[in-house]
Amino acid sequence: MKILTQSVRMLLLLTLLLGFGYTFLVTILGAVLFHHEATGSLLRNAKSEIIGSKLLAQKFENPKYFWPRPSSGDFASVPSGASNLGPTSAALKEAVEKREKALRESNSNSSDAVPEELLFTSASGLDPHISPKTAVFQVDRIVKARNLNAEQKTKLLRLIDESTKNKDSWLGDPIINVLLLNLALDQLG
Repeated sequence: MKILTQSVRMLLLLTLLLGFGYTFLVTILGAVLFHHEATGSLLRNAKSEIIGSKLLAQKFENPKYFWPRPSSGDFASVPSGASNLGPTSAALKEAVEKREKALRESNSNSSDAVPEELLFTSASGLDPHISPKTAVFQVDRIVKARNLNAEQKTKLLRLIDESTKNKDSWLGDPIINVLLLNLALDQLG
């Protein structure tokens, strides 16, 4: 009986210490030391209205903007996740062919192959990044939709380069945050 009593006390102590105390401490430290990240890395406009998060992809369909990877959950954060369609799935093949056709039509000036990341959804369905190659693939569509001249197109290509992270890193592929790129694109003109 003595061992049972000690075990229950230890269980209660460790539950309070690790289940509540540790969680409370980490939450407070995160809120104080990493406030922006702990609150979702939200971005606000000049009127302090929330326009998005750097951590989650948003649906961009306007031809004047860069588009993110497709999402199997239509960019909703609650039912996020992969489609779970395997390589032999007829539904996956049909979805990819449909996306490729739509991308070819909307990016009619590009003779390049459609980047795979614009054809296949990410594992979470909310990946906020694209590769520089995927951004460059979309440039002609954006130039046409915004009626940009050759000088502005050059500025747009420079903007893509400036927005690229991990350019010289061996720890990961170069990436561009689509929301931040689109916000910078609006500032470009």
